[in-house]
Amino acid sequence: MARTLMRESGVVSCQRRPHKYKSSGVEALVAPHLLKRRFDVDAPNTVWCGDVTYIKVGKQWMYFAAVLDLFARRMVGWSFSMTPDAALTCEALRMAVELRGRPKGVLFHSDQGCQYTSHKFRNELVTHGLRQSMSRKGECWDNAPMERFFGSLKSEWVPKEGYSSAHEAQLDVQRYVMRYNSRRPHSYDGYRSPVAAEQAAA
Repeated sequence: MARTLMRESGVVSCQRRPHKYKSSGVEALVAPHLLKRRFDVDAPNTVWCGDVTYIKVGKQWMYFAAVLDLFARRMVGWSFSMTPDAALTCEALRMAVELRGRPKGVLFHSDQGCQYTSHKFRNELVTHGLRQSMSRKGECWDNAPMERFFGSLKSEWVPKEGYSSAHEAQLDVQRYVMRYNSRRPHSYDGYRSPVAAEQAAA
């Protein structure tokens, strides 16, 4: 019926062509959500969580990648860069591996950021004998301990106006990490510091 009326009126249907999105040429390696918000673990080096945040430096952003051991919420690896690429997260992971004595079989959990879905990061995990888990897309609470750490860092420590240089920012953020690990009481640890909680469990 509609086709007949259109023909009689001389109306032609124009269909929108599908948009051809350009591929980046890089395959995203999305891992399954193995952690499933089981944030309580029984021993160190069972589950590590990772994430990346940004910190204002002058008129630019500096990127901070961190690795957290879920057992006592201890920060075990970190790195800084003005470029948010996979090299940033690989460096933080390598620090954690060395600091923790090169453990095998640790489950590494993160979001689906491009740094973590890259071949470079996947290969780094394989090299060190680690397994990978990822949050579901758009579910920030699947990585809640990392979100909480970054929230504490920015609300308690980082100046609202940011830093004047990358060097100043790195020194100050590392100062917070050391304080967080050794002195800051954490409710999850019975209001002990992460270092004290690990020592008590040893």
